Amino acid sequence: MGHMSARPTPPPAAPFTPLDFQLVLLRRMADHNPGLVERARHELGVSVARMREANRRWQAMTRGRGGAHGARSRYRSVLGAPGSTARRTIGDLECEALLWPLPLWPDLRFEVLLAPGGGVWNVGAPPTLVEPWGRLVRAPEMPGPELRALADLAPWSCTVDEVARAFAPARPLEGTAPTRWRLAFDAPEAEGADGPRRRCVAEFTWGLLQRVEFPGGGPPLTPRP
Repeated sequence: MGHMSARPTPPPAAPFTPLDFQLVLLRRMADHNPGLVERARHELGVSVARMREANRRWQAMTRGRGGAHGARSRYRSVLGAPGSTARRTIGDLECEALLWPLPLWPDLRFEVLLAPGGGVWNVGAPPTLVEPWGRLVRAPEMPGPELRALADLAPWSCTVDEVARAFAPARPLEGTAPTRWRLAFDAPEAEGADGPRRRCVAEFTWGLLQRVEFPGGGPPLTPRP
């Protein structure tokens, strides 16, 4: 009998690029704002299949070992060297913030925090060390939005930090997934509106506002046209 031919070696996987990482962020946001995500996907010029594949590969990467230290290496391998760094003080803890620009959100930066010892952490609002995930924050050189009322809270318009500051005291609530945050606060319907403030719960994905709900009843806020 002849020798069996060796199985062909599969081609190496394509690099996981910053574009793929943006698709990962969009994939989770699609649960709340599919229309915004669809427009962003077309802007990036990629297919639904590629977005799903990017998310599948990212999930496989995050299930690997390494914990917070592995997360630091993962972000650097995908996004490259950070565009800038900054110091953050969280309570009595000093952290180094690594900030990367993402073309899809030019006014924002993707931030991860390095706690003492080099592990990656993230912060909630108010600042409390939680899971080893990054999040979107306003670029240091960019002005943030003026948030005075519910009318200003359009999806993707602001970050969790900005809402927490604008409507203090905001109370953090448990998110529905590791990359989601929720804040409870009171806010007027419109700027300068008289009458009582309305109780709200805002939900964020990767640090970016997705929707605002009203525990006392009423439909969630919808995106502006």
